[in-house]
Amino acid sequence: MPQIAIDAAFDSGNIEVLSIEGTTARLTLTTDHMSEFKQWFHFRVSGVSGEEVELKITALNESAYPGGWPGYDACVSEDREHWTRAASSFDKDEEGGTLTIRYTPASGACYFAYFAPYSMERHHDLMAEAASCEGVELVRLAATLDGQPLDMLQMGEGETQVWLYARQHPGETQAEWWMEGTLECLTDPADPVARSLLKRCRFHIVPNCNPDGSRRGHLRTNAVGANLNREWETPSAEKSPEVLAIRNKMDETGVDFAIDVHGDEAIPAVFLAGFEGIPSWTDALGEQFYRYERILDRRTPDFQTELGYPKAWAGKANLTISTNQVAERFGACAMTLEMPYKDLRDFPEPEQGWSPERCKILGRDCLAALLEWLETS
Repeated sequence: MPQIAIDAAFDSGNIEVLSIEGTTARLTLTTDHMSEFKQWFHFRVSGVSGEEVELKITALNESAYPGGWPGYDACVSEDREHWTRAASSFDKDEEGGTLTIRYTPASGACYFAYFAPYSMERHHDLMAEAASCEGVELVRLAATLDGQPLDMLQMGEGETQVWLYARQHPGETQAEWWMEGTLECLTDPADPVARSLLKRCRFHIVPNCNPDGSRRGHLRTNAVGANLNREWETPSAEKSPEVLAIRNKMDETGVDFAIDVHGDEAIPAVFLAGFEGIPSWTDALGEQFYRYERILDRRTPDFQTELGYPKAWAGKANLTISTNQVAERFGACAMTLEMPYKDLRDFPEPEQGWSPERCKILGRDCLAALLEWLETS
């Protein structure tokens, strides 16, 4: 019987091997450094082809979001470019909650991940390619605690200050795939939506707010265990230099419109969350957000408004969260865009589920919705 090997000592890798017997492995997740969050996994299986492997990720009832496992199929790739889904099942009563993944590789190595990874090398390629385009400026905002650059792209000639930022939570790789589609649109000189937006807006784009967590294979935190999307009220150079640098730059530019891009573990849908409950809430400002939401809902069947997060009560918004802080601080139309790890409940695609390709298309749809929002305001 062949014996598989499992490795995760690479960019964004995360898994702990408990045991391997032939083509079956028992595994468990490791926590983010200096925190209790665990949900992300990314590892390679080698040593067998043409024979089914069985991978059991155990103790998932103790993961950050146990509701993310029922109805979820793991992502798998043999070339690290095209990601599909491997048949998976979750049993909450097996070894503290176990996800069993079954897959028959056609080649000698295959990769499994919670969602299609977005490596730091690909991130740097994305930044370099965009920065080489006419009218695009790369700005180094700060160094992270691990010494990586925190970079922003700026473009556009208009007065409307638009901020787009992603991967505060590094394991939510959907967000940077969305950014890739967005940047491909904005840097295409033949794209009419991009040309019109660049005349109307000044874009400030941070495709990866958490490089340290991304490289370390974290779900939700940076190098010292800080959840960046709970640092926006009082960021610090010691704990959250990423947020401090971004918010300081926002103070320089101002913010009129902002999208903070994320992924959600449990809800099988794409949705937006607004800033209800901020102290300075007005119905007029809220209507700006609801109008954008209606436009996006009309533009793409991949978006919906039925599933999502509950709205905060008046005066009860959590101002440590980016969207609430930005709306309160700048009077901006700010929002959080959430994409699923699972497939969409209302518009499934069984082979890939929610995928990098759909993330990129959604980025373009969000830009087209922004243009319509501006034209009809």
